[in-house]
Amino acid sequence: MSVETLIFEKGAPGRRAATMPSMDVPVEALDSMIPTSLLRQEPAPLPEVSEIEVVRHYTHLSQRNFGVDTGFYPLGSCTMKYNPKLNEDMAALPGFAHIHPLQPEKTAQGAIQLMYELERYLAEISSMTRVTLQPSAGAHGELTGLMLIKAYHQSKGQGHRNLVLIPDNAHGTNPASATLANYKAVEVKSDDRTGGIDMEHLKTLLDTHGNEVAAIMLTNPNTLGLFDANIAQIGRMIHEVGGQLYYDGANANAVLGITRPGDMGFDVVHFNLHKTCSTPHGGGGPGAGPIGVKAHLVPFLPGPLPAKNADGYYWEEVSPQSIGKVRANLGNFGVLVRAYTYIRFNGPDGLRHVSESAILNANYLRQELASDYETAYPLICQHEFVATARKLKEEHGVTATDIAKRLLDYGMYAPTIYFPLIVPEAMMIEPTETETKESLDYFISVMHQIADEARTNPELVKTAPHTTVIGRLDQALAARKPNLRWQPGQEVTH
Repeated sequence: MSVETLIFEKGAPGRRAATMPSMDVPVEALDSMIPTSLLRQEPAPLPEVSEIEVVRHYTHLSQRNFGVDTGFYPLGSCTMKYNPKLNEDMAALPGFAHIHPLQPEKTAQGAIQLMYELERYLAEISSMTRVTLQPSAGAHGELTGLMLIKAYHQSKGQGHRNLVLIPDNAHGTNPASATLANYKAVEVKSDDRTGGIDMEHLKTLLDTHGNEVAAIMLTNPNTLGLFDANIAQIGRMIHEVGGQLYYDGANANAVLGITRPGDMGFDVVHFNLHKTCSTPHGGGGPGAGPIGVKAHLVPFLPGPLPAKNADGYYWEEVSPQSIGKVRANLGNFGVLVRAYTYIRFNGPDGLRHVSESAILNANYLRQELASDYETAYPLICQHEFVATARKLKEEHGVTATDIAKRLLDYGMYAPTIYFPLIVPEAMMIEPTETETKESLDYFISVMHQIADEARTNPELVKTAPHTTVIGRLDQALAARKPNLRWQPGQEVTH
């Protein structure tokens, strides 16, 4: 693939990608509206390019990106499934795409109806009473859920509860969200045999700090891809000391139509609609992290909430106990349209089939890779599993990072590596339900080939990738001294 120069290196003086009409209003000098001290003294170093140069440049760049439309993306816990184009078509309908969040309710009946029905679908899927669609991402949902729990405890005169229990295999956003909500995160150990919560350690924590516990944050199945069979008992133990159960919905792709967080005992649940309900995501967005709650937490929900009466759909004002808005306007509407379409298209039976297929695919990979890659917890998994490159590192010096880089040479993205932290040389693999057996078989064959390369020619793997535009980077240097901005006169290296 040829070198693609920067947009600043293209073009020539005077080239334009568009022709603007002549001004038909009076023109004022900038210094008459903006203080001279705030004006740029030198011309802005903007590229001067023709339309075809712009189109070709960004088309070439797009062809270098990797995504679910171009290849297998087994990024564990991220649920990078294929995004049906029907969802995109629905989100692009003019009545949805051109709507304004502040226009009168009577002119936005379809949009409010969609959000009203989506809330009820999510409440049914999760066994919750009400749902707010405002949060913009899963982590944003986590923060919102913890704020609801805090408001609830304060209303009961128990504002002293300041501890949130978090498993040692939890997503990193869990302790971060707890900290942002002004809680102290307390680690709960995993059971070495089952990968679930260590019940003795949990009991010890509750015996010692039960009166201080505000909540426990759990993903079930957890990040090891294992369903915690003790979940009902965990719920009873937390409730007995006055705490709340928060469900991290990152792994909801494993439970759709099979079980529901509310039935497990959870009080709060967040959805990653951009993951579970198949909206393109990555690079910081777009996302949506709706929060569902049981009845006792409904008064604290942010609002307004979509509602319906004899006159149609409207926005219902919230309780005086509401924590207030957590996002401007009403949520990432385009993501909500896609999620609504996805749920309506699949229906209850289809959603269950989604999870059953994801579980089947994950167990197929786990079984077929076991001869070369040890499974951290050799149990029947749910939608994902954690393999380890520990033996390859000990015997041949090939790490999980090396394997991940080598996969790029075979046209596939890498699984999540070095997470969860409790597994050495971890590779968290999630195939999702959208992959064919042929694509899974190709991944299996490549992983075995890489293991063979690690044994016979380890340097080939340790220096990968070899076929990508950019080779292996110095990741430490790139993290500490990122060079993200071009400046006039700066030499560009490729």
